[in-house]
Amino acid sequence: MEVFNDEYWMREAVKEAHRAFEADEVPVGAVVVCNNRIIGKGHNLTERLRDVTAHAEMQAITAAANYLGSKFLEECTLYITLEPCVMCAGAIFWARPAKLIYGASDPKRGFSYLGKNILHPSTKVEHGLMSNEASALLKVFFQKLR
Repeated sequence: MEVFNDEYWMREAVKEAHRAFEADEVPVGAVVVCNNRIIGKGHNLTERLRDVTAHAEMQAITAAANYLGSKFLEECTLYITLEPCVMCAGAIFWARPAKLIYGASDPKRGFSYLGKNILHPSTKVEHGLMSNEASALLKVFFQKLR
């Protein structure tokens, strides 16, 4: 059994989503992994920062780019608990990670609702990993708001 597998890294993204939940933010988390090391991580901070662009993946991409000293993440994998929105998919396009793995689908605001892949052609995409955990956390969060 490989210790540092996709499930291991997605669990790290789920931990970030829990940090968002505890801060009354929409519970989405993201981590960027390169050479079996987290080089960027983030969770939603839109309420705290009063910034509509402060999504988890934006935080993680910025941290990873700063770590690498490069705007491209071509040797990296981005793990996100929820399917990226169109804005974040645009940022992911420009960052060009080797792979994007996300958990829960977002049929209302996820980039795939456009019906075409708007990510960079070199980025491989996988989805559904730990989607139950990510979906459950989102459901609890939104039930709490009602």
